[in-house]
Amino acid sequence: MADNLITSTIILNKTMQILHNESAFLGHINTEFNDEFAKKGMKAGATVYPRRPVQFRVRDGATASLQDVNETSVAVTVEPEFGIDFDFTEFDRTLSVDEFSKRYMKPAGTRLATELDTRIATRFYQSVANFSGTPGTTPSTALAMLKAAAILDDCSCPRDGFRVAALNPLAMAYMVDGLKGLLNDGGVIGKQTKTGLLATNLGLDFQMSQNVPTHTVGPLGGTPLVDGANQGTTTAVITENPYAATTSLLTKGWTAAAAARLKKGDVITLAGVFAVNLENKNVLSNLKQFVVTADVSSTAGGAGTLILSPAIIAAGAYQNVSGLPADNAAVTVLTGTASTAYPQNMIFHKDAFTMVTVAMDVPNGMDMAEQITYEGVNLRFVRGFDITNNKRISRFDLMAGYGALRPEWAVRVAG
Repeated sequence: MADNLITSTIILNKTMQILHNESAFLGHINTEFNDEFAKKGMKAGATVYPRRPVQFRVRDGATASLQDVNETSVAVTVEPEFGIDFDFTEFDRTLSVDEFSKRYMKPAGTRLATELDTRIATRFYQSVANFSGTPGTTPSTALAMLKAAAILDDCSCPRDGFRVAALNPLAMAYMVDGLKGLLNDGGVIGKQTKTGLLATNLGLDFQMSQNVPTHTVGPLGGTPLVDGANQGTTTAVITENPYAATTSLLTKGWTAAAAARLKKGDVITLAGVFAVNLENKNVLSNLKQFVVTADVSSTAGGAGTLILSPAIIAAGAYQNVSGLPADNAAVTVLTGTASTAYPQNMIFHKDAFTMVTVAMDVPNGMDMAEQITYEGVNLRFVRGFDITNNKRISRFDLMAGYGALRPEWAVRVAG
């Protein structure tokens, strides 16, 4: 008689499919797999380095103007593994695949998907400086989405079918209602009406997610100004990673001696510092937006140092602003009212972010022990006998790191 017991291969394959199907962010970002961690004598340490695209400047005239090829990478720190643990009996192993999936793999895969999506969204939104919409107003029109998409266009983000809009349930409901009158294929409208969800529209693949993060604005206070002219760089070629580079901006005018005037993830503009198209360097009509990468407290004199991303770069292949800020330029916070929380819906290109999963050791002496990689995501399943408690313990493990490859190819849309 054929052995029809549930195997570790079946468990992993089924769970991995559920994991991807239940994820709004996971299935729409760059994912990579690194197997160096599992090789004896080849431990990669706690950091991996996925590569980023190269940017060049254009020469005028016939004479060659050589430039260094600055091929950069982003340092992605691999975090400790996380997973789900449970036990099931020998009787459960004899269940049909469908029944076993319903009782064990579906709940496990769904919970892992929720956890992964939450980790991805929370880590990435704080690296995104592009900001659109009105805090406190749920986006509900085609224009709200198109304005955010236009920011990506100005950042030379490709329109290649890999742009995604991840909206929280309320934003999705407002957008379905707001777009119901658009001329569209009858089948598309019918599906939207039946499911209450948008699919592909306005050049975006819409995804509804309960895991869209919420950002709480810092307490703010005072009338912040730039403290000192020409902060940033005009160097044509910068030696450090231009994407990971930041600018430490000296400011003044904050409420004195107060903790966390700005919170990590707050977005600001600087008066007179305009954005440029990242490819042709044409100056745009909107001020450049910067995200604060660490909480900012003020001194007794009301000064504060803001660590900003992207770096303020006024020349060279990585130029991103029209010029360096002037002394006393006004600092404006875009993310909303002081100490108030707002949803951070996201529009992003697949290559804006990456999640790197790594192979783990597969232990010996288990009655089930295996790992698989599916679409760049590695998942391990182990089952062994607990002699102390006379039961079989099962566990899923996933070890990952998260990095922003091209954060300018993402936009936060306030809700």
